[in-house]
Parts: sequence; structure tokens; C-alpha cells
Amino acid sequence: MPPPRARIVEPPEEMPEIVVKRSARRTKTVNAHFSGDAVVLSVPQRATRAQIAHWSATLVPRVVAKRRAAEAATRTRHSDTALEEMAQRLSRTYLEGRARPTSITWSARQHTRWGSATPATGAIRISRRLADAPEWVLETVVLHELVHLLEAHHNERFWEMARRHPRAHDAGQFLDGVAWAERNPAQVTGRE
Repeated sequence: MPPPRARIVEPPEEMPEIVVKRSARRTKTVNAHFSGDAVVLSVPQRATRAQIAHWSATLVPRVVAKRRAAEAATRTRHSDTALEEMAQRLSRTYLEGRARPTSITWSARQHTRWGSATPATGAIRISRRLADAPEWVLETVVLHELVHLLEAHHNERFWEMARRHPRAHDAGQFLDGVAWAERNPAQVTGRE
């Protein structure tokens, strides 16, 4: 039976498929989570139809809202504006604010480089292949390109500035692994 003061949650305009999974081991708790495009509602074995309807009406919209918020955050992270904000923050933190790109944008045309900078114009391009990389990897690549605006060549001064990010070494190893996996897909998937 639903609790007397149940909160009413408006269902989303597009309700996903709901899969009810009854569990003999689950006696009191209820859980809702996405599995692919469907929401799995895990309920106690003896749950009534009314209870399941109540839980569906309250839990499913929450799970859908949470997924939409995560997707919106991902879209925001993937914007050029987010890259600009990251570049400003990294320049202030590691380069005393000296690197000031005129533009920093995502590029879908970079297939062999993680990023590129044109010191003459101040333009930086970051490969879309990094869109879902861990934040510290993306930060390291952006910092690398910012340093190119101050020091065009990979000399000692360049590396001293580029390695200021605390996870620069880890990011290099991560990117080496990704590059290797892209060159050797059969070895990664186990298929010839």
C-alpha cells in the first residue's frame, strides 16, 4: 500500500518501457534503474499491482529526470563554451594567465592528433575523440595546446609548463593506450 503522504511526480512526456523484476530476496526495498532504453523496476516478490503502479509513478520519472540531467551535463561539457572556460581556468592555474587563445573549439576533422594550436592566430582545436575522455585527460590536452601559444616547439621550456598538470604523465599513458587500441582493434575486441 502506498505511503499516505506520497509525493506526486509528473510523468515525463515520453515514458520509457518499464520492466518489472520481482525478487524473492528483495523484501522491503524497491529500485529503479535504466538498462538500455528501458527502466527496470526491481520489487519484492509479493508486491501488489497497486504498489507497483505507485512505485512506477514515483520512481520512474526520477530515474528519467536523472538520466536527462546527466545527458544535459554531457552536452554542456561537449560545448565550445565549456572548452573556453576550461582553457581560461587552466591558463590561470598553471600558466599565470599568460596563454589567451582567440578561440578554442571541438574538431571532428582531427583523426590523428588530440589537439592542435596555431600560435600565430591563437586558435586551438581539440579532437572530438576526446569528448568522453576523463576530465583530467581533456585538461592535460588543453593545457598542452595552451602552452603551444607561449612556446611553439617541444623544447625544455615547453615541457616544463606542459607537465605542470598533476596528472600529465597519467594522461599521456591513457592517450597512448587509446591510440594503440585504435590502431589494433582486433586485439582489443579479440576478433580478427
